[in-house]
Amino acid sequence: MEKRVAIVGAGLSGLLACKYILEIGLHPIVFEADDGIGGQWRHTIESTKIQNPRQDFQFSDFPWDSSVKENNPSTEKVQVYINSYAQHFSLIPYVRFNSKVIDIDYVGESNEEMKSWGLWSGNGSPFGSKGIWHITIEDTKNFRTEVHKAEFVILCIGKFSGLSNIPEFPFGKGPEVFKGKVMHSMDYAALDNKTAAELIKNKRVTVIGSRKSAHDLATECAVKNGVTHPCTMILRNVHWFIPNFKIWGFNLAFLYFNRFSELFVHKPGEHFLLSLLATLLSPLRWGMSKLVETYLKWNLPLKKYGLLPNHSFHQDMYKCSFGVLPELFYDKVKEGSLVIKKSQNFSFSKEGLIIDGETKPLETDVVIFATGFNGNQKLRNIFKSPIFQNYINGSTNANVPLYRQIIHPRIPQLAIIGYGQALSHIYSNEIKCQWLAQFLDGNIKLPNIKEMEKEPKLWEDTLKKYDSNWKSCIVTCAIWYNDQLCKDMKCNHLRKKGLLKEVFEPYGPTDYSGLVHK
Repeated sequence: MEKRVAIVGAGLSGLLACKYILEIGLHPIVFEADDGIGGQWRHTIESTKIQNPRQDFQFSDFPWDSSVKENNPSTEKVQVYINSYAQHFSLIPYVRFNSKVIDIDYVGESNEEMKSWGLWSGNGSPFGSKGIWHITIEDTKNFRTEVHKAEFVILCIGKFSGLSNIPEFPFGKGPEVFKGKVMHSMDYAALDNKTAAELIKNKRVTVIGSRKSAHDLATECAVKNGVTHPCTMILRNVHWFIPNFKIWGFNLAFLYFNRFSELFVHKPGEHFLLSLLATLLSPLRWGMSKLVETYLKWNLPLKKYGLLPNHSFHQDMYKCSFGVLPELFYDKVKEGSLVIKKSQNFSFSKEGLIIDGETKPLETDVVIFATGFNGNQKLRNIFKSPIFQNYINGSTNANVPLYRQIIHPRIPQLAIIGYGQALSHIYSNEIKCQWLAQFLDGNIKLPNIKEMEKEPKLWEDTLKKYDSNWKSCIVTCAIWYNDQLCKDMKCNHLRKKGLLKEVFEPYGPTDYSGLVHK
């Protein structure tokens, strides 16, 4: 039978999937709605920089150019790096630009038959089933549609783009009554730099949000407008933000991103001794968190500006909610060009925002919601089948149950890359793509569907011990997770040279270089 593979999205995950699928002799086609590669990195605000140190944000077999000296390169340099990677591995010819995927539909197997399967796709393999995917493509230039067929689909559509998450307001208290402009950070980031600068120039801008994008955006507005038109940032919740990855002179990675640190936490499927060790070492986990918190309290005016979280740093690690501050954030707060307000509730008026606890409305010209994205709904919407839609998030569960964070046990001949959150999206998704390529090449055997369904439940039950609202963040168990993938691929999961390095040295992209011999 044919082995046609379609990849949706030419961001980091899509390019990685394309590269590793090519290495096993298949020729995928990549559908990209935009006119260039890079995904969300093509649409970030001008001042954005990578949060990770440069050496942790790179492809395993393609280092940054020696001319890049910054520890946290700008979005412009990230785009150059991504394009250089695609050119180096000749990926561009496989990308079909301006091709928006409207929906995908699995045809050839009845719902009743699929429900009766004991093995994934009926036979446990990526190919060989009677089913085939029909992919409806819209040309974004002329709006014509066509249907492309493929035996296997890889969704690399991103969790943090595409479908904005904006709070709902009672009638008469939402954006419709406001005379100014309201938009989501996604729409602001989609503007070219000149248009974005003109939009906020000499305007009173209010940014709603508490995560990384809100901090970046508020700082950018404050830098451009200064104290004459200060930017206001409204937060419902406060999270831990670090100025960089140095804590008391030590790299944060030595506290959280090595095998030793993972001994302090419970891991999915761990045996009794590891479980006992994690319980006994829990005071050390608490101590590490307090060490970081003390450093941040000592070096940043958190209490002065109401930015001291009421939870531990470790909790934000489990949620992937911590971030790296923009360089000038507190400078702008101190000079008055950036004003911080905390409020659980607010509403719109004609002149601006009515904030709970304040007697006067906050007069503003532009309101930008940096309130995240609805990644689950975006993923759900791409399926034409209501049954497959419900498999994504048909219950109250906020997590998409994926085996190995890649394959849904009930959706055949399809993989999802980029859903689970980790410290670095490049190398965490790269090892997933290597695993997927080996699976497509027939080198990995899946357990039966019931066993596959147990694994994501195990992850959720384990990590919800630390955070009852856990949502697909695997950063504190990333090495444990990568070990599972390595073992599936029959690779040595111990990637360091020597016992001390294996235990104490942080893991990074280059540790997984040459994982599978071509």
